[in-house]
Amino acid sequence: LVGGMGRGEEEREVRGGAPPGIRLLRALRGRWGPGAGGQREFRRRRKAYKCVVLALTFAAYACYHASRKPTSIVKSVLDPEPPRRGARPLPWPVGDVFVVRGPEEEAFLSAAAEAGGAYRRRKKGWAPFDGEDGTVKLGEVDLAFLVFYSMGMYVAGHLGDSLDLRHFLAVGMVGSGCFVGLFGMGYFWGIHVFGYYIAMQVLAGLFQATGWPSVVAVVGNWFGKRRRGLIMGIWNAHTSVGNIGGSLLAASVLDYGWGWSFILPGGLITLGGVMVYFFLAAYPEDVGMPGGESSHGQVDEGGKDEEEAGAAEESGAVASSEQQTGSTNRGTAVGIVEACRIPGVIPFALCLFFSKLVAYTFLYWLPFYLSQTEIGGEYLSVKSAGNLSTLFDVGGIVGGVLAGYISDKLRARALTAASFMYLAIPSVYAYHRYGSASKTMNVVFMMIAGLFVNGPYALITTAVSADLGTHGSLKGDSRALATVTAIIDGTGSAGAALGPLLTGVISRSGWHSVFVMLMIGAFVAGALLSFLVKAEIVQIIRQHRKPLSESARQTGSEGTAAEPLLRG
Repeated sequence: LVGGMGRGEEEREVRGGAPPGIRLLRALRGRWGPGAGGQREFRRRRKAYKCVVLALTFAAYACYHASRKPTSIVKSVLDPEPPRRGARPLPWPVGDVFVVRGPEEEAFLSAAAEAGGAYRRRKKGWAPFDGEDGTVKLGEVDLAFLVFYSMGMYVAGHLGDSLDLRHFLAVGMVGSGCFVGLFGMGYFWGIHVFGYYIAMQVLAGLFQATGWPSVVAVVGNWFGKRRRGLIMGIWNAHTSVGNIGGSLLAASVLDYGWGWSFILPGGLITLGGVMVYFFLAAYPEDVGMPGGESSHGQVDEGGKDEEEAGAAEESGAVASSEQQTGSTNRGTAVGIVEACRIPGVIPFALCLFFSKLVAYTFLYWLPFYLSQTEIGGEYLSVKSAGNLSTLFDVGGIVGGVLAGYISDKLRARALTAASFMYLAIPSVYAYHRYGSASKTMNVVFMMIAGLFVNGPYALITTAVSADLGTHGSLKGDSRALATVTAIIDGTGSAGAALGPLLTGVISRSGWHSVFVMLMIGAFVAGALLSFLVKAEIVQIIRQHRKPLSESARQTGSEGTAAEPLLRG
């Protein structure tokens, strides 16, 4: 076993499957491949590789989301509204973290408040976003990014199943960083041409589309279905961590010019792309491990420990004469049409359309809303609003983990997602209705809304996509992971494009209409899963009836009395 594993791994390294960084570490520390120690040593190394994969994909997609936040942070700088008097810092400890005003900003607020109505006519915005149609133009910038992100997702998913995921993801991250940074360079180059910013968003959206199908496919290659909801729910915190980090990073350099709010996140994701290229083992075969559980159906479905299953697979894989050779031999990629025929793909994709419409409206417009809304009789500064909006994503982290855990326990993804979407309706209403009463109420209801809005969004884009990408109808072909993920998230991204665009138009007549739109979107998202929810409820009832039925048969006469109840 040990000799065969060593030779198999060596063959893969000759073919170039292992990432350069791992090959370098092996050369420096001695061979960190399968060797003496048997199955226990094998399981230890497999767990180590899994941890590295989770950490790298977590950091990679956190960088993706961090690079999307600058536009929401700088909205109020590009198209400022007249500031109001009475904006005072929040008390410690919240004030020191979320409300930061320098002396220059205080002087500016005072002067602008004294100017009154004349401020709007001579405000210090950034052309072409400082006109009367400034909010519409900002909405169009978001639309350009999200439309091409959505369109690129379908192509990126198929390419991700056809190309090496490590190379594909690294190129996408570096390209994203370049165009995010070039958007910010418009500040330093004094560019006021609207088409330039649209073009940068279009190109950034296309490169950003490489991220999600790739990271979900990589994790799906390494992890089986058992506990996938909980693992991916925790792992999916990268979305909220990226949003929080991106908001804080962009807001921290806002005083030096809004261009820096783009350049720093752009540099961060570029650095992340370099790390992915050197250290991410996108496939278990790349580092001498047997194929991931997803590539052989659900190996751990019968309750067997996935590490034991992996060790058993290794024995069979080595004994077989057909050794897989890293990323060079993994079957044929599934087409988009064939992937759409997988049961559950279309309903979950449509559900995600409306779920992301709600989530991305908060993502892109919450900082702007906070800076323009009186909260407890006061108004927050642009930087304070950007920092405070990160608490929505803190609630989202809890929601993603909770949704994954519940769906694992119930074995009901659709029921969990629909329940969260229905609960999001009163949460969003409560935030709009009572969030302005005080700062404490705003924080509490913001985090609750984040929990129920981001919970199903996280569940569908991770565990559900991975489940469907390894569906039994594929007959063991794991090359559908990225394609299925792209179909679901690409459809969802179309909703993500529509939400911020409609908000830019609707908000001109008041924020009440925006929140009505969000509540309708949450309801439709839950309703679209009705048929799947019904099927899962029936399955849960049958699973609970089975033990009762078996117990009744064993107890003789008691079983006869219980039969009518069971049939009922």
